[in-house]
Amino acid sequence: MSERYARQILFYGIGREGQKILEEKTAVLVGCGALGCTSANLLVRSGIQCLKIIDRDYIEESNLQRQSLFDEEDISKNLPKAVAAQKKLQKVNSQIQIEAIVADLSPSTLESILKNANVVIDGTDNFETRFLINDYCVKEGIPWIYGACIGSIGLTMNIIPSKTPCLRCVLESIPPVGATETCDTEGIIAPIASMIASIQAAEALKILTENYDALNKGLVKIDLWLNEIKKLHTEDIREKSDCITCKQHHYEFLSKDRYSTTTSLCGRNAVQILHPNGSKLDLEKLAARLEHVGEVSFNSFLLRLKLDKYELTVFPDGRSIVTGTNDASVAKGLYAKYIGM
Repeated sequence: MSERYARQILFYGIGREGQKILEEKTAVLVGCGALGCTSANLLVRSGIQCLKIIDRDYIEESNLQRQSLFDEEDISKNLPKAVAAQKKLQKVNSQIQIEAIVADLSPSTLESILKNANVVIDGTDNFETRFLINDYCVKEGIPWIYGACIGSIGLTMNIIPSKTPCLRCVLESIPPVGATETCDTEGIIAPIASMIASIQAAEALKILTENYDALNKGLVKIDLWLNEIKKLHTEDIREKSDCITCKQHHYEFLSKDRYSTTTSLCGRNAVQILHPNGSKLDLEKLAARLEHVGEVSFNSFLLRLKLDKYELTVFPDGRSIVTGTNDASVAKGLYAKYIGM
């Protein structure tokens, strides 16, 4: 330990005692895109005991511009992001436990994934999942770190249950569809994602080593292109509001009825479909059934069916990503036709 983490131990904020504390801590990263790749890399190198990486997606060529853990070979192997990240990071630090979870965070899955977390880091691309994280973490008293990027602008905020405002104190409801920019409309540059993720990782280290006094208080907004850094003071919002989550203790996003079975994916002409009852698919048998329908390829992680205008990527849990449309009804129709509901 002394050699690998020597420079980190020398830092006054961590020291030898802080390093020992890190070796007993578990962080959960939800989403392994541009934010998640950088956060995961930094946390694995810090020497925590365990990192869980949950991501529902697979790697595409457009990811390589900003998602630093992936390369062209990962694409050729049809690897899910969580699996590819785990393989890379285990080579960086073989001494810690890294768990890859290829799934969607939903009311059905979050208990098993988040229950032992000492901190949860947001690397997601949608507000529904963030509100789900917020509900669970506030209810269970788990600190979590919000993060978001678009264009050259990034945001991040620490949520410490009962001590700071939660996400719904600041943002009462999910923005209406079409009301916010996406990677499709605004684009994104890699450096802003790396900067926000680095701040998230630093704040996670403070939480994990129990340096709460050093935590950033408020919402940080950075525009890297215009060289603007702003800190929005949110400390008193919780006291002034009647927040549905942290004041009324109503956790509506933990309800299975509240969570969507379809999600339009940010920056993609694609829709994710969750199997309503969960499933366990035999991808080899499914490939045999679909071989006369279109071009089929599969491995132990996923099956891909290419049609004229669309592509279906199916995972063993029955979840699917339908590429070629943003229309949920079209995506569900294709899923029902070729996979079955």
